Amino acid sequence: MRIFIAGAGEVGTHLAKLFVKANHDVILMDENEEKLKQIDTHFDLMTRVGTMTSIEDLKEANVKSSDLFIAVPPYPDMSILACILAKKLGAKMTVSRVDNHEYLLPENLEFFKQLGVDELIYPEQLGAIEVVESLKQVGIRQMFEFSGANLVLLAIKLRDNAPIINKTLFEVSALHDRKYNTVAIYRESETIIPHGSHRFLHNDLAYFVTTRDNIPQVMKDCGKQQFDIRNVMILGGSRIGKKVAIELEDRYNIKLIEIDKEKASRLADTLESTLVINGDGRNLELLKDEGIQKMDAFVAVTGNSEVNILACQLAKKMGVKKSVAEVENIDYIPLAENIGIGTLINKKLIAASHIYRFTLRAHVSHVKCLTATDAEVLELVAQPGSKVVKAALKDLNLPKDVNVGGIIRGNQAVIVSGDTVIMPYDKVVVFALPSGIGKIEKMFS
Repeated sequence: MRIFIAGAGEVGTHLAKLFVKANHDVILMDENEEKLKQIDTHFDLMTRVGTMTSIEDLKEANVKSSDLFIAVPPYPDMSILACILAKKLGAKMTVSRVDNHEYLLPENLEFFKQLGVDELIYPEQLGAIEVVESLKQVGIRQMFEFSGANLVLLAIKLRDNAPIINKTLFEVSALHDRKYNTVAIYRESETIIPHGSHRFLHNDLAYFVTTRDNIPQVMKDCGKQQFDIRNVMILGGSRIGKKVAIELEDRYNIKLIEIDKEKASRLADTLESTLVINGDGRNLELLKDEGIQKMDAFVAVTGNSEVNILACQLAKKMGVKKSVAEVENIDYIPLAENIGIGTLINKKLIAASHIYRFTLRAHVSHVKCLTATDAEVLELVAQPGSKVVKAALKDLNLPKDVNVGGIIRGNQAVIVSGDTVIMPYDKVVVFALPSGIGKIEKMFS
């Protein structure tokens, strides 16, 4: 597939890396020549210096030959205009990054499609959804629900108190007959696709696929205790902070701290039952006065990654059991992961996940980009006559950089074993490194 990316910021650069690894033909355009040179040195792609809203520049870059045009500049208005122009010039499909939830209303989506913008991505809304999902289950780093919400992916940090520590996957599987599958382990900055002889070690970030009914068993095996969340403190009245408060204020007791006085006043008028406090969330005395020690969860979503990380560390020291930090600086993610921040949110990676699915030829229901690793979790629909429906999993010679976790068959969730046979139209949850996505995609088509 020929993919044209307009904008070499962190989202555009991350997408370019993903697409190059998946062997797509990538063109990256930006006005900043130096930024493009740095990327061109490390990756096998074509770069073009130009303005994405210039018809002449788009023509010279041969945008008409692109199968997918993605506009991810810092300014969403430019993104929409770039997509309109690219579509007019012949691009087959266009994706625009936006920052206005009104654009996503059904009647407006159709309007933008008529203009030439096929898909809209709103990272702040996606980030807010991620925060809300992370608060549904405590003791985990990430949680993702697949079709029907009965099959779930859990990312859990293992400590010495976990009963499965130092046991192999074979040993753990013998204790529990197909209650969950370990699809990946993130260890010392490396993503491992584990097999039966791999052992769980202290500080591993383990990824499990299980059914909703078996979540308590996974938590128990990982040494995690469940508790109810009632009191939540949000630091930062950003778009994400506001959306999270709106979503949660009917269910939890919410306190939101915003340093800007005017913004705090507007939020107080907008939010119905959230207590909005104008103050500096970096001030320990303020946090103590507002009862941080009584909070069940702390969500830091200011525009500053460093502040969010430090605030969550502070909350953790004050006894808050669940912390969520927005970390937009991708280079900080390994640091935040290693120092024990609960759940990490990165709008760029979340947006990249949603955009990435447009490049997949197989029938894909969902794609999930995992914050701490470069792997992807895909929900693929097995097609009649495809390779995956012709034999049991153990006989399919699956790529080593791929792991199958579970199946959704109608309304039933199935945790797979080597003897499992995938049926046509099964929705199959697959964990794959970038090098394996193209291989597994062919097997499902």
